[in-house]
Amino acid sequence: MTKIGILGYGNLGRGVECAIKQNDDMELVAVFTRRDPSGVKILTESAKVASVNNILDYKDKIDVLIICGGSATDLPGQTPEYAKYFNVIDSFDTHAKIPEHFANVDKSAKDNDHIAFISVGWDPGMFSLNRAYANAILSDGADYTFWGRGVSQGHSDAIRRIEGVADARQYTCPVESAVEAVRSGKQPELTTRQKHTRECYVVAKEGADLARIEKEIKEMPNYFADYDTTVNFISQEELDKNHKGIPHGGSVIRSGKTGWNRENNHIIEYSLKLDSNPEFTGSVLVAYARAASRMHKEGMRGCKTVFDVAPAYLSPLSGEELRAHML
Repeated sequence: MTKIGILGYGNLGRGVECAIKQNDDMELVAVFTRRDPSGVKILTESAKVASVNNILDYKDKIDVLIICGGSATDLPGQTPEYAKYFNVIDSFDTHAKIPEHFANVDKSAKDNDHIAFISVGWDPGMFSLNRAYANAILSDGADYTFWGRGVSQGHSDAIRRIEGVADARQYTCPVESAVEAVRSGKQPELTTRQKHTRECYVVAKEGADLARIEKEIKEMPNYFADYDTTVNFISQEELDKNHKGIPHGGSVIRSGKTGWNRENNHIIEYSLKLDSNPEFTGSVLVAYARAASRMHKEGMRGCKTVFDVAPAYLSPLSGEELRAHML
């Protein structure tokens, strides 16, 4: 049994807990929280809820600590800190800062005889793997990544921070004509606006200036200004009824050519359609927790990413079973 600890019990932490239940070789030992443990109710009756202040009491009781904090402010500090005491894994997703995060975590893990995985999820994570595979196979080609249709939690939060907004959900939507152009093998050069649109569903506070809210959303730099954006004002009841979930997904596509004169076109596509973004991400984290435990037992140390893990380490099946049923 791989003994797991979860640090943080938000949407992602709950997703990890559900994934552990579905894997017979996994056991949840404890959930660690910054809140009052008495107020945190988990689903696993056999597991403990403990204060993060007492996490070192579990140093020899868990094989892998899955850190479920946010990439903006939590993980840059938490992952290198806890890599001092545990084998750890996170879902750090700020792409531009991955090299810096890797270096910090790598030093901590190596200095303390641990293994650590960062940026494990679906993008970065499963999409990263498929970009790497496709580039290796079709060396003459172009990459395209489309996200959605799905809820962007960061963009939804940005809308909620606008004065006069009570609640909001934002969907990132791929432009179908762009997707079809890529699938046809044309290898188009696409701008940000040509690849995705954004749909916003907004609950305004009573008496709020709707025109001003819509203008602020559409002109918001780094979030909406570079996209064709639609703003829909709806009631709280409608939002709760029709937009409660956290679906997401997308596609990674490699369009490439082979042949002496580049005469043949090929498309490699990997796509995801997810009812629950955090539950799927949690499932990926649990599979890589299995790999982390195995690789640590074999003597591997330091920071790793999805690129460093052989597929067999992820599966509960033996090598013989994989060759018989999966190969």
